[in-house]
Amino acid sequence: MSWLPEQPGNGLDRVYHALFENLPHANVQAYGSVAGSRAVAEQSGGMIVAFDSDKASLATRLMKQRLLVRAELKKRNYDLIASHFALYTYPILGLIKPFPLVVHFHGPWADESRVEGEGNKAYNFKKYIERRVYRQADMFIVLSTAFRDVLIEHFGVPAKKIRIVPGGADLDRFDVGGDQLAARNRLGWESDKTIIVSVRRLARRMGLEHLIDSVSTLSAQFPDLRLKIAGKGPIQDELQQRIIDRNAGDVIELLGYVPEELLPSIYSAADLSVVPTVSLEGFGLITVESLASGTPCLVTPVGGLPEVVRDLSADLITSDTTTESLTDSLARILSREISLPDSQMCIAFAREHYDWKAVARKTRKVYDEVLSQ
Repeated sequence: MSWLPEQPGNGLDRVYHALFENLPHANVQAYGSVAGSRAVAEQSGGMIVAFDSDKASLATRLMKQRLLVRAELKKRNYDLIASHFALYTYPILGLIKPFPLVVHFHGPWADESRVEGEGNKAYNFKKYIERRVYRQADMFIVLSTAFRDVLIEHFGVPAKKIRIVPGGADLDRFDVGGDQLAARNRLGWESDKTIIVSVRRLARRMGLEHLIDSVSTLSAQFPDLRLKIAGKGPIQDELQQRIIDRNAGDVIELLGYVPEELLPSIYSAADLSVVPTVSLEGFGLITVESLASGTPCLVTPVGGLPEVVRDLSADLITSDTTTESLTDSLARILSREISLPDSQMCIAFAREHYDWKAVARKTRKVYDEVLSQ
């Protein structure tokens, strides 16, 4: 778990940073710790402190986290503790025992590692950490019904201890006016092509192999089609080779890491964004960010993804996670067999349902509930 302004982050890092920025609007004074540099304290006005670099050894990070939290608990009076990552909560469980503990559950950490090919030793270690932390929790906050069910089925958490608070987006930052041509000019992208984007960590469970295969196939039927994949991760070289093997280098481009400030333009420049996840997707904040930028987002029926877009358009959900299903949905969209919500509809939907200030108020309500028990 890292500080989002300092380096590219995953969904957990995005939620953590967004809540830090928006909880004060709900009259919650929040302090926190992350892995990072000394600059974190400067960037956050001293409210978030890095216990150590994310490059430090695991043992060092856990020790430094414990020392930092011990000092913080002596420095200030706290009402409750909110955990966002089991690994960094584990070493402080004894210290925070007197306080109510709310766990923000961002996904099954051990199960995700197994999907990415990690062995039994890593899996068992992570599973133990998760179970130990969750046993001490007074309440859980999840982003979707799908992850509520994971807590119940995989960890035996009673439903009465789980509250659903969906994620959000910085709506003002992502709403850049819906001017697709201006966004493409800013990025130096082709103005006369049909562009699909996918903003994803380049990892196994993200389903990018299926998306590459699908677009490679469809490019013969739709020669103006282009796919741009933004992100970095462990299977980058493998995906690049897949593109080469399919002779799709003129159609598909791996953009690598894209700075946060460019994401609104990336989404706005596209005709469609795609989240082709094949397993373990609790919510998919990038789906909301795409909608907030005015770009419809096609998702697979995995985890909480359908919950985000279903009320906007059921056509934005593929029938399953296979290449064939993805190809079928994209073909119907590209041939205009189905009509997608336009830019203004996407923006309005995001504003109505996924404002981070509203998310912070809902989070405050859960905190108050725990404190009243």
